[in-house]
Amino acid sequence: QVQLVESGGGLVQAGDSLRLSCAGSGGTFSSYFMGWFRQAQGKEREFVAAIRRSGANTYSAYSADSVKGRFTISRENAKNTVYLQMNSLKPEDTAVYYCAASRITYYSVSDYYKSSNYDYWGQGTQVTVSS
Repeated sequence: QVQLVESGGGLVQAGDSLRLSCAGSGGTFSSYFMGWFRQAQGKEREFVAAIRRSGANTYSAYSADSVKGRFTISRENAKNTVYLQMNSLKPEDTAVYYCAASRITYYSVSDYYKSSNYDYWGQGTQVTVSS
């Protein structure tokens, strides 16, 4: 049974930074396609970023236009952990952030954007950005 546990959320001011962590257990973490999603109150869950292995020691990352240049996804397979570094936070970034894992590696934006294409989910961590 794969388990994902997010941490690192909190209350910050606009312009601040946060780093979210997602620790995985119970599966072959290094082989999973990993993603971050968020869900603001009253809104649908939306894609934030994803990362896949593209070589022996290289990874390809993808991010939504709304966070491009501010958020960076990375992973540390030795620790079964994926990170989301969030800089220059804005009030509109306020949401519950979820970590997700897929057993299938996606290459098309039309695939990795879909939350339904991920097999495992964490419980979420709240990020609140005040103005």
